[in-house]
Amino acid sequence: MRIQVFSLLVLGIISSCHCDSIDSNVVNAKVERKIDIATHLVKTATTITIENKGSSAVSSYLLAFPSTVADRLSFISASSKEKEKLKVAKASVSGQSGKSFFKVQLKPALDAGKTSTIDVEAIFSHVLQPYPSEITQSEKQLVVLESNLYFYSPYSTVSQTTTVTTNNANVETYTKTKPVSQSDTAINYGPYEDKAPFSEAPLRVHEENNSPFLTVTSLDRVIEVSHWGNIAVEEHIDVKHTGAKLKGSFSRFDYQRQQDGIASVKSFKTILPASAQDVYYRDEIGNISTSNMKELDESVDVELRPRFPLFGGWKTKYFLGYNVPSYEYLYSKGDQFALKMRFVDHIYDDMLVDQMQLKIILPEGSKNIQLKMPFDVERQGDETHYTYLDTLGRPVVVLRKSSLVEQHIQDFELHYSFNKMLLLQEPMLLVGAFYLLFLVVIIYVRMDFAITKDEAKESRLRVSSLIDEVQSIQDRRSALYQSYDDAINKFKSSKDLTAFQASRKKIDGDYKQLTQQIQNVQAQLKTEGSDASEKVGDLQRLDSQYKEQIGLAITSAEKLVAGKMGRQQYLDAETATSTKCEDIYKKMESLRGNL
Repeated sequence: MRIQVFSLLVLGIISSCHCDSIDSNVVNAKVERKIDIATHLVKTATTITIENKGSSAVSSYLLAFPSTVADRLSFISASSKEKEKLKVAKASVSGQSGKSFFKVQLKPALDAGKTSTIDVEAIFSHVLQPYPSEITQSEKQLVVLESNLYFYSPYSTVSQTTTVTTNNANVETYTKTKPVSQSDTAINYGPYEDKAPFSEAPLRVHEENNSPFLTVTSLDRVIEVSHWGNIAVEEHIDVKHTGAKLKGSFSRFDYQRQQDGIASVKSFKTILPASAQDVYYRDEIGNISTSNMKELDESVDVELRPRFPLFGGWKTKYFLGYNVPSYEYLYSKGDQFALKMRFVDHIYDDMLVDQMQLKIILPEGSKNIQLKMPFDVERQGDETHYTYLDTLGRPVVVLRKSSLVEQHIQDFELHYSFNKMLLLQEPMLLVGAFYLLFLVVIIYVRMDFAITKDEAKESRLRVSSLIDEVQSIQDRRSALYQSYDDAINKFKSSKDLTAFQASRKKIDGDYKQLTQQIQNVQAQLKTEGSDASEKVGDLQRLDSQYKEQIGLAITSAEKLVAGKMGRQQYLDAETATSTKCEDIYKKMESLRGNL
């Protein structure tokens, strides 16, 4: 029992050693915060002047966010005044529940009595909420920002200002905690003096924002590496408009005539690598031809236009793929290889990807796989992919990441070893397969496996072929029945006798030709002595009865158009004719199936 208590005590001491503490000697001398809500993402750029009032140097600085806000944090970075990137990592602070902390490593450490300035960039997703949540096709979209008026920090702040940049000057309401001023698309707050740590006050801005509220809800990206000079990339993308939902029905006529629906998304631009070739853009239906591609010196711009405009709550799914030469992204030294590519492509401006899965398919035989990422990702268990001429399968590295933005468009590095002699494996398998095929063909053609000639079997095969021919011809003749009906209906609506007679003449010619073909096949079946000849004769008799009913329908239609028959009398005659035709057609289909 004492040993267990001692162990728990030791674990508690070790875990507490990994917790950071808030240094009360660190003060935010000046904070200048800019909040950009011009798009569907909330982008903050904060310049912090840090002052060390203690007696010893400080090597790190803590950034704090309420847990509700931290859950929507997509990206965070820090840099010094000299634009040198500073390391930012998650931290835990004892006694501070309900808050999330990030630790910034200061370079160099901040000496006692000195000040230093850092710039912090943070991007938040799904913070702007449509208000109202539903709008009609012609209405503009309004969104609301609810945030903290003060800089949320574990340190006291001497002076701070906040500037909110809106999409345009149309601001419905905003928090008016003095001092505050509005100028065009900027709302300026402060300066506010001497604020305690973790100070909060409501900040609410209700603005018009018709920027594309596009969200990639799911992105499956596959990179297939080939040592034969090509790297294939394919993306399966689910896109949703997360703005105000469309209230009521959609009118394409109004959309094209009045050019309304300003909050909808008609198209967006995807930027691919400059060496991308064989680009394709399709969905589950097939190729989408409403796309445009423009090749530039540094990129390939692809304008993607979905089959329909995207309104709030609407979504679409598409596939985008391309090839790039491997020499631009694959490096080698002996049997060691390194792949350096983008983790994600630029899908559209101010993009947001909720969930992403990246699969990297390496050549068969790759070993000692090591991954280097510029940011944290979740690596799943490696898989195996099989394709043409594979024996053991190709190793697949599976990575997952959530809440990605444009700042995540960075290169990863994947190192692995590969024996170059394995490049000969697939060609040798192909040569061996053709060798065996030719050997089997040579043996087969030089040997006679037949014992005697089977006349009965050959006759059955000929009869089967003739029956298939009858069924095929009958299918085409049945299609002419519908052509007669269509011609009659068109004649009744247009009353154009000349056009009707011309159409009927063409159909009659096709009908006679098909009937004659069946008669010829029937004669061949009779020569073979098959019982199917009598069934084909019954089929011909039923067809003659059906043709007689069509003649009656044509006569009735001509009388109706000429005014020699009343409408009710025609309807009665049409009902009787249709009933007989259906009965005869069922008998013909039954007989055709039993041939």
